[in-house]
Parts: sequence; structure tokens; C-alpha cells
Amino acid sequence: MSADVLLDRDAAEIARAVNDGESTPHALAAAALARAHTHEVLNAFVTRHASADDAIAGSGTGTGALHGVPVAVKDNIATTSLSTSCGSRILKGYVSPFDATAVAKLRAAGATIIGKANMDEFAMGSSTEHSAYGPVRNPVAPGRVPGGSSGGSAAAVAAGIVPIALGSETGGSVRQPAAFCGIVGVKPTYGRVSRYGLVAFASSLDHIGVFGRTVDDAALGLGVISGVDPRDATSADVAVDDWRAHAGAERLDGIVVGVPREYFPDSLEPAMRARCDEALDRLRALGATVREVSLPHTDLAIPVYYILAPAEASSNLARFDGVRYGLRADADDLRGMYEGTRSRGFGPEVTRRILLGTYVLSKGHYDAYYRTAQAVRRRITGDFTRVFADGVHVLFTPTTPTPAFEFGAKSDPLEMYLSDIFTATANLAGVPAMSLPIGTVGGLPVGGQLLAAHFREGDMFRVAYALERAYGAEAHA
Repeated sequence: MSADVLLDRDAAEIARAVNDGESTPHALAAAALARAHTHEVLNAFVTRHASADDAIAGSGTGTGALHGVPVAVKDNIATTSLSTSCGSRILKGYVSPFDATAVAKLRAAGATIIGKANMDEFAMGSSTEHSAYGPVRNPVAPGRVPGGSSGGSAAAVAAGIVPIALGSETGGSVRQPAAFCGIVGVKPTYGRVSRYGLVAFASSLDHIGVFGRTVDDAALGLGVISGVDPRDATSADVAVDDWRAHAGAERLDGIVVGVPREYFPDSLEPAMRARCDEALDRLRALGATVREVSLPHTDLAIPVYYILAPAEASSNLARFDGVRYGLRADADDLRGMYEGTRSRGFGPEVTRRILLGTYVLSKGHYDAYYRTAQAVRRRITGDFTRVFADGVHVLFTPTTPTPAFEFGAKSDPLEMYLSDIFTATANLAGVPAMSLPIGTVGGLPVGGQLLAAHFREGDMFRVAYALERAYGAEAHA
């Protein structure tokens, strides 16, 4: 079987073929790089290896679960073999002296990293229009955005360049682009995957997540990178189950699916509601019990998120000042260098969020904004805890309020922020969540979102496998 044909198979099948000698990591890397060149117009990568030889030189040597599988890594996850710019001018050309733990685990499993995926600058955005290296196009509809901030990773998977890609999430930046591009995107429980080597945006909200063409690709990739890490103090020492063991489940008898009424407002587009209703009908047909539940603090998620995330970002991004690494502006004094470096290096969206974060942390505003937001965050988390304690195994919601929008359609920052209205709660609460395709609206992909209790990714994957099988090819039609 040729490497180009094999590249269209599931990641597990690719690894089996390589282990059986039917193909080689070099051939697969060459095929993936050739596809990346063919899809250059998507602008999915900030940088990639110049040749298969270069990609293999920096890849893992193991014969593990991802042996020979080409992968893409979001440009805010540290790699020693390619630069890590975070989609920003301020870090252009910066090469990390170490690999992120997630990257090291990919290499140990035999994966081949072919490139660093384009992204909204410092992961701040919902469309990947805010990259210093230009916007990413949606492979399904090139006149529309792929979602963000992990749009480059989503586009690379949706275009068939790689079967698996790493992204990062702070408020939905894996699930939302997965929905827009018609693929699977999963965010684990906070602490399930080490954040060591993930350039921080908002440390209490950041997660590394996985894109896959199928649920099995996502489960395989997430299984490889999960686990406790002594270099990350927030990493959880919780056993990692074999989520792929649920792949054969054909029925969902005994599973209770909660439908939060707050995620189905009257303003939800009728066609989006119809796709979700169809998905719920399929879950019922598989034997699941579907019941309405309430998460009463959901409507506060966006204001809480846009207080806490900028506050943490204003602190985390203070390190980019021209002194230690990255861009340094010429100036006559230290203050001038700081101002020149940050003014030239950061784009308007990053600047906007730093200013907002500095404001809510300032004297006289801290209690009114930041402290209050933290209190409401605890209530949002409590909503999830209560629902899952009441016998619900997973929640089902739309991933996004609309399909992918056209470039420039959301010029108002607040309107852009509302793109994450159904996803930000999972980051605030730290619960696992994923998006998978459930059909199209107006010819564009839409996703259904599954959420589970902390460290209960197995429940989520069991339902996702069964629902994906029930749809077959329909979800991508």
C-alpha cells in the first residue's frame, strides 16, 4: 500500500502497517509534507520540516502506538526541532531548548512531527484570523474561518495532511475548530495532560487537547500524551484508562445523557437545534436515557471567562519584554525597550486582553471583578458536580451556536467572544469535553459536544464511539 493511500487510514492502522513493514515513517512523512505543500493556500502551518529526512531526524525511534504516524503540533507547544512562535512576531524564530512533555510522549510513541500549526496569536481568538503569519482557511469552505485558536491544527487534520494534531484550549479552542472543520476534537480533564512546555495564556484554564479525523484517532492520541508529570505541579496522578476499549460498544443501555436547557436557548438557529435533536434521537435509539437538566450559571460563563483569562494572561505575558528571548526593540533606555518590544511584538487582540487583564487586577477593581469572577467560577463548577452526582454520565450540547463564519464577519470583539459560549464552561470547571460531527447546516459541518465528570473521559468516549458508528458517513455528508 502506498504511503499516500495509507495516510487516509486511521492512525492505529497506519502504525500497524509501519510495524508490519508495509510502509516506513520516512515514506509517510514525505507523503504528509507533499500534502501540506498541495494545501499551502490553507496556511495551516507557521513552519514545517523541509524534507522527510529532517522530519525523521527529529522524530521518535520507538515502535509504539503512533509508530510512523505524521502529526502536527500547535505553535504554542514547545519543540526542539522546530520554532515555537505562538503565532506572534514577538517570538518569531524562537526555538525551545526542550520538548513539551506532550511532544516527548508523541516522540516516544514513534510519531513523526512534520510541522508547527498556525494559530491565533498566543491562543487569543476564535477564528485563527489573529495570527502574525496570516489567517488559516477552512478546508471545507476556504472562504470561511476554521475556528480558533487552534485553527491550523484543525485544518491540517481536516485536509488529510495528518490524522492527528495537538491543539490547546483555554475556552474551547480545540472543540470549536473541530466543529467548524467537521472533525473530532477532545479536551481532557484539567491535569490529565501535562502543561509543561505549553506556553501559558491563562494557566488555570489552559489544556492541551487532540484533534483526530475519527473518535479513535482522538482517543489514541489523547491516551499517548496523558499521565502524571513531575514537572507540572497541576498534573494529576490519576490512572489513564484504555479509552479505545470502548470502540466496540454498539449499545448505550444504562447510560444517562443530560441535555442542559441553558445550551438550547430560543435564539439557537433552528437548523442547529434540528441537528442536535437528530443526534439525541440516535442516542435514544442506542439505548441511552435522555433527560433535561439545568446548569443555571451557564449564562455567566463568558463574562467570567473574559475576566479571568485576560487577568492571567496579563501576568503570564509579562515575561515577553525583550530581555530574555524573542524580539528586542532598539531603544535608549530600558523602559523604551520594554515599550517598543511589546508594542511592536504583540498584535491588537493580545494587547486588548493584556490591558483588560491589567485593569481587572488593578487596585480598586480586583474585588469587584477578579474576586467576584472566581466566586462565580466555583458556582459554575458546582453546577457540573451536582448534575453528574445525580446520575448523569454525559451531557450533550451543540458545540457552537453557528457553523463556520466568513472572514471578517465578526469585527466586534464581543461578538467574536460569544463564539465560545457553549465551550468556555468546560474550561472554567476543568471537566473533559469533546466535539464530534453531527451533520451539516447550509452545507457546513457542525459538531455535537459531549461533557463528562472529572477524569471520566471513558464515559465520554463510550458515547462518542457509539454515536459516530450510528452516523457512519452521514455526519460528514
